[in-house]
Amino acid sequence: MSAPYGRTVMTGNAGRATGRPVLMATLGAACISSSAILVTLAHVGAVTTAFFRCALALPVLLPLAMLERRRLGPRPLASRAVAMLAGVFLAVDLVLWNYAIGDVGAGVATVLGNLQVLFVAAFAWLVLRERPDRRFLAVMPAVLAGVVLVSGLLGGHASGARPVAGIAFGIATSAAYACFLLIMRTTAGHAPRVAGQLADATVGATAGAIMLAPIAGGLQLDIGWASLRWLLLLALVSQTVGWLLITSALPRLPAPISSLLLLLQPAAAMVLADVVLGERPTLIQIGGSAVVCLGVLVVARSPARTGTAHRRQRRDPLPGRAGAVLDGLAPDSREQIVRDVSPARTQ
Repeated sequence: MSAPYGRTVMTGNAGRATGRPVLMATLGAACISSSAILVTLAHVGAVTTAFFRCALALPVLLPLAMLERRRLGPRPLASRAVAMLAGVFLAVDLVLWNYAIGDVGAGVATVLGNLQVLFVAAFAWLVLRERPDRRFLAVMPAVLAGVVLVSGLLGGHASGARPVAGIAFGIATSAAYACFLLIMRTTAGHAPRVAGQLADATVGATAGAIMLAPIAGGLQLDIGWASLRWLLLLALVSQTVGWLLITSALPRLPAPISSLLLLLQPAAAMVLADVVLGERPTLIQIGGSAVVCLGVLVVARSPARTGTAHRRQRRDPLPGRAGAVLDGLAPDSREQIVRDVSPARTQ
């Protein structure tokens, strides 16, 4: 989420050298890249998948959070409440993304679900008056063109039955995930608790899935073992191990390495979708995926330019959550939010 990370249940005091964090981040990205494949194999509704993904992770996350609390002390109740609120946006993100998987396939949906960097940069520009580098403006048309290419709309080789709807769901899930990240950053103090934050957000996401059920397809609790085993694997591999590995490792890595890890998850997801599900992308879709990933990488590496008005805001920060987000997106910590937002996709 947010640096500095100090000791966590995953790292303790170790891992200061670059080698170990690189391994942890790579393993975490590999775990998360399997998410869309596991969602497809589970073959249940979007809300049901989101609910079980989060609910089945809680028996592991809550004890880890309690262990972290004993070692580092309790977190403020307000911070925990905000993390749970952020979890509601995570639930929206997961439900929308599950629909995108059904519409355009696991590999393509993973690529479309990794556009959150663009939304965070747009938020910083439009709301916080933090003007992006020229590269951001130059790369946006290319990224949008890449989205069209990866959907398969051109060439008559769409990945799913509803590619247009899949694009809409994929873009919407990135927007929801950007909201989740921005809210979560406000809960991080000088000694953030990775397990505690994730546990609280997962509690909120579980409740959020229940709230979304009446309007997003319903929640099915009576599912067979054939589906439950894949959902259990999804909860343990992606929602728990993958997230904890990545969020514990990234603050210890140089920004260029963190940004390059952004490319690993969608690339691995497309390979897994081909091998496991038989979703073989066309050359046009592979090219579109490369354009999207490289475009997001350029945005992630683009420095922000701040105007006079924004500098005045920095001297007199906004109160509450708005002020915390402003601090998180200020130029002196912009490189850090790139590390937080770019590769650490929890899907």
